[in-house]
Amino acid sequence: MLDDLRPRVLSEIGNVVVGREEEASLLLTCLLARGHVLLEGVPGVSKTLLARAFSNCLGLKFSRIQFTPDMLPLDILGGFVFNMKTREFDFKEGPVFTNILLADEINRTAPKVQSALLEAMQEVQVTVEGHTSALPHPFMVIATQNPAEFEGVYPLPENEKDRFTMRIPFGYPSHAVEFEILKRNLADMDLSLVRPILRSGELEEAFKIVDAVKVSDDILHYIPRIAEKTRSDNRISLGASPRALVQLLQVSRANAALDGREFVTPDDVKKLAKVSLSHRIRLDRSAALKGLVQGTDAFVDQVLDVVKPPR
Repeated sequence: MLDDLRPRVLSEIGNVVVGREEEASLLLTCLLARGHVLLEGVPGVSKTLLARAFSNCLGLKFSRIQFTPDMLPLDILGGFVFNMKTREFDFKEGPVFTNILLADEINRTAPKVQSALLEAMQEVQVTVEGHTSALPHPFMVIATQNPAEFEGVYPLPENEKDRFTMRIPFGYPSHAVEFEILKRNLADMDLSLVRPILRSGELEEAFKIVDAVKVSDDILHYIPRIAEKTRSDNRISLGASPRALVQLLQVSRANAALDGREFVTPDDVKKLAKVSLSHRIRLDRSAALKGLVQGTDAFVDQVLDVVKPPR
């Protein structure tokens, strides 16, 4: 099983990233579930550093795109360039052709450009002018956004948020963590301290182990009951989609494998329900204004309290 993989990854990432063990663990879980992550937090809380260290640790190809208002879809996907020698147009791959794609400040570009990632995130391929190319395996988008900004940003459309398997909030670190950050920065610290830790073929074997994790019928009934509760509550205008349920199941299987188990338990589902569902749920505006619900995270917690897990 994979019970030793998570400690090895967290230990290596900890050489440069302090106090982000939970966030790093969720990144690994999402990768093994073949998903994508939205990191949400104010600037300077190590979102980009964690993404780069995570990629280095696994020995994966990494690309970063800084999203800006003047970007075009071809800046992400690539496009056709005229070859003077052959007198033909050749397809030049964009930065999306990688294993880990960091979409930095994704909400700073227009929805038309954001939507260039939709096919890549769902079907692991891109189509440009009728030309379809498969992306490398594994392929994972790690996007960042600052939830506190309102000027010069474009809210992510609902269909794009639904492509993100997880939304991981990044809060400010504790006093002890900030002390350690300052202490480490007195010495030379860089990403070269994070070295690949996987043996040849180990990541592919990890995917196979996750795919072999068993799921009982009780769990397959439990997850839809959670979703149904998000759709029937009159405080919610948009509930969890079927895609959300599939992805919650997959991350639950990945978490079980990382815990060294061959089967999913209700605790796997409860542990990952908030990061998997809260960003896909939209509050009813009048209910939010009246204070009937304190955000989607709190709502998912309430749902988990009401929907009883199987014994």
